[in-house]
Amino acid sequence: QVRLVESGGGLVQTGESRRLSCEFSGGSVDSWPMGWFRQAPGKEREYVALLDVWSGNIAYDDSVQGRFTASRDSAKNTLYLQMNSLKPEDTGIYYCASSRHEVTTEKADFWGQGTQVVVFP
Repeated sequence: QVRLVESGGGLVQTGESRRLSCEFSGGSVDSWPMGWFRQAPGKEREYVALLDVWSGNIAYDDSVQGRFTASRDSAKNTLYLQMNSLKPEDTGIYYCASSRHEVTTEKADFWGQGTQVVVFP
């Protein structure tokens, strides 16, 4: 059974950093495509980072490029999202997602329950 469990959300002041974690079971962070997404209040879900397992490339949305870094820990089978220089517009529920074959900017087969990040001025 595939399961994704996010953690690390909370209240953060503008300019500060936060690291989110996503524990993955039933699959492997090394061989499954994975991604981070977020949904701000009143808005649709959007992608934050997509990890291409085949090329090793990570694609970031322009809004987080240079501030957010996604990474994997093979030993812990965990995906991370390091978020620096946080802004109020980064507020939202953050989800990690995976698929056996492909994660796109809009679609994934498996989703975690999400972890909420609130950035206040």
